[in-house]
Amino acid sequence: MPTKRTVVGVIGSGTDDHLQITEPIGRWLAGQDCDLINGGGGGIMAAVSRAFAETPNRKGNVIGVIPASGPCDTPAARSAYSPPDGYPNPWVDIPVYTHLHLSGPSGKETASRNSIIILSSAVVVAFPGGEGTRSEIQLALEYDKPLLVLNPDHEWDEFKDTPAAMAASADEALAWLEKNISTAG
Repeated sequence: MPTKRTVVGVIGSGTDDHLQITEPIGRWLAGQDCDLINGGGGGIMAAVSRAFAETPNRKGNVIGVIPASGPCDTPAARSAYSPPDGYPNPWVDIPVYTHLHLSGPSGKETASRNSIIILSSAVVVAFPGGEGTRSEIQLALEYDKPLLVLNPDHEWDEFKDTPAAMAASADEALAWLEKNISTAG
């Protein structure tokens, strides 16, 4: 029976890519026996996915949990289903299309895909982001997931007194990941 790969959740801004931290982490994860899961969009999601997917001899897949562009609560809305523009990004190997359309400050609501990403992850890595990322960090803490929060500009200082590990740089993040990826999942 084949061994299961560790699934690493990556959460962060849908617009900013923070290449100085996303690229080295994406490349490192690609060399591990893990799959990457995220929201399948732009910004951090695309940057880490690209670094992961373009790494030679990578071992895992990029899984994107794709939102709906609007509510799918009627037959007519379901028949007109479409993801938002730009979803999935080109580096998603396995798109998981959902009917879930909420995000941002509504990221903890039942019509948000954020819980799927967090619950499917053995380890969660949070990059800089906005309200949607904040809701995902909160969900990771509430579901007791091993959580690394990249906090180079101190935007996530509110999570310092939680069980989350904090890192200010890609090097600090990679040191934590080396210790925690093999024990997760």
